[in-house]
Amino acid sequence: MPDPGLTLAFVNAGPSGPGPGLRDLWSTERLSHILAAFLALRDLPAPALGKESKPNRGTKRTREDEEEDLKVRHKQASSRERGRYREEEPPAAEEAEDEKKKLLHIIEKGEEEEEEEEPLDESSVKKMILTFEKRSYKNQELRIKFPDNPEKFMESELDLNDIIQEMHVVATMPDLYHLLVELNAVHSLLGLLGHDNTDVSIAVVDLLQELTDIDTLHESEEGAEVLIDALVEGQVVALLVQNLERLDESVKEEADGVHNTLAIIENMAEFRPEMCADAAQQGLMQWLLKRLKAKMPFDANKLYCSEVLAILLQNTDDNREMLGELDGIDVLLQQLS
Repeated sequence: MPDPGLTLAFVNAGPSGPGPGLRDLWSTERLSHILAAFLALRDLPAPALGKESKPNRGTKRTREDEEEDLKVRHKQASSRERGRYREEEPPAAEEAEDEKKKLLHIIEKGEEEEEEEEPLDESSVKKMILTFEKRSYKNQELRIKFPDNPEKFMESELDLNDIIQEMHVVATMPDLYHLLVELNAVHSLLGLLGHDNTDVSIAVVDLLQELTDIDTLHESEEGAEVLIDALVEGQVVALLVQNLERLDESVKEEADGVHNTLAIIENMAEFRPEMCADAAQQGLMQWLLKRLKAKMPFDANKLYCSEVLAILLQNTDDNREMLGELDGIDVLLQQLS
């Protein structure tokens, strides 16, 4: 209970108090209650007052409220991720555009270099032949020096194969065939038909097939005559037959090599029919009969063999006699049965 003396002192405070009408409006009892409430608040223990300073935690959240809050946060996070992704997209797009420009630049540069390449002439063919001779000699030297270590000569073999492929361009200029003969390239090519690596020998066969293409030979009779003379003199048919003996037609590349070999002989026989007798004598007829009677499925190479055999027989009596001596008639009859 409040002290009555304190109450009367407050009521009789005079000019500094609430005013002269306070005695009439407020009874002593009501003032006592007000002062009691004031004093009760003042005497509250510290923990009770501390609660007022703590933040209001609000009512307890339900699981539904928490799930809804999580959904909102997820949406906000997704929005931020999408925003960040959109911000990162421009650099990626710019990088792709830069790569595209670089590729276009490389292509354009390559086309410019091709345009700047010197046209095929006598000087460029000589340079090509010289490179071919150097690489052929280097490969031969390394194979002799390191016969049991392919790693030592493999790179030179790849270089040799590359230059043989480049020499295909000479087939577009039969007028320059004489350079192949004068610079001894034909002799070197014939020597490579017996190369230990059949890939190299097949590459040479492909080149000779293109050089002796009948349409190309007729473009320059002079150049064609020089080339065919050199091939016949080098006994090209005998070398081709030796290479045929070691090719495995179950391998596609080697089967193609067989087909191109027969094409070389057909081209030469069409351009110079009188060579058929020599071709038969160099082992070609024996190989053709052997290939025809081989127990292999009928294919394009077997058909081509029969066509080349017909070419050898059609205008040469000596070849017909040889066919009988080799029991070729029986082989042909067996193919008909």
